[in-house]
Amino acid sequence: MKRLSLFCALAVVLSMLVAGVAAAETVSVYTTLEEMHAKELFDAYEKETGIKVDWVRLTSGEAVARLEAEKATPRASVWVGGVGTLHIDAKNKGLTTPYNSRVASSIPEKFRDPDHYWIGLYVGPIAFGMNTDRARELGLDMPKSWADIIKPEYEKLARVANPGTSGTAYNMITTLIRIAGDDEDKAFEFLRQLDRSIDQYTKSGSAPGKSCAIGEIPVAIGYLHDLIKLKVQGAPLEIAVPNDGTGFETAAMSMVKDGPDPVNGKKLYDWVLGQSAMDIVASWFVIPLSSKASPVDTGFSFDKMVLVNQDDVWDAANKERLLDRWNREIGDLR
Repeated sequence: MKRLSLFCALAVVLSMLVAGVAAAETVSVYTTLEEMHAKELFDAYEKETGIKVDWVRLTSGEAVARLEAEKATPRASVWVGGVGTLHIDAKNKGLTTPYNSRVASSIPEKFRDPDHYWIGLYVGPIAFGMNTDRARELGLDMPKSWADIIKPEYEKLARVANPGTSGTAYNMITTLIRIAGDDEDKAFEFLRQLDRSIDQYTKSGSAPGKSCAIGEIPVAIGYLHDLIKLKVQGAPLEIAVPNDGTGFETAAMSMVKDGPDPVNGKKLYDWVLGQSAMDIVASWFVIPLSSKASPVDTGFSFDKMVLVNQDDVWDAANKERLLDRWNREIGDLR
């Protein structure tokens, strides 16, 4: 009987130890990557390391809001993806924590936070997409510039995200300020004209392109890589980067302050910056920042684009003020 009791006790202890190890080998993540991309990336990590990734997909704005709401008891250890301005916003709000990864040097210095709070993964320019079938029906020409897209023939025929929930759309606002020579009043006058072309503002930055791909709307404003992916998948899309200037996202990654599992969080962070992960990222038609990535030819290159003089730190510092103005002058009037 004593031997049986001892055996039972040892079995209980062993099961507790196994359960503890299993629990430790899980990392919770918020991601702003597209769901199919997040699944591809995190499935590869699980297969390579045996560590399970418990991930939730959020827009950039939702990710910051969730981190704020959970600041006292964070539920995620890492935030992967999402525009760099909102990672800077999260840093400024004390929601993330510095981590100087051993793989950080693979990313150019200008795309790394000097205090190690965030690091860039890839860049993606703002572009226009047009459904060629719908365009033919409506007699529309492909818009090649911001000046084109506010013409009367595009009234209520274009779609873009809401800058309050989407880093993509906020990037559009700051891009237009730069195109206007940093004259905010001039940029907001343009945004009011653009509003006449917009049928609705979506929550996610990638949603307009998906609607355009199926012909729900003729024209979409979004990131180039999202539009290229839809075209490669067979959507009847023509794509153009605005020839009067475009901005770009710097998709980034941050460690969450006081996250539940910083050790496994750092393991994932390092892996995302490594060769196998960066080759996956490169396959998404983005412009990867890592020297380890094997780039994919998309037919578009930075050296052939008119790029604005982007300042992500300024964009992050002025985000609340600019969104408040957009809501007062445009969003609240709908």
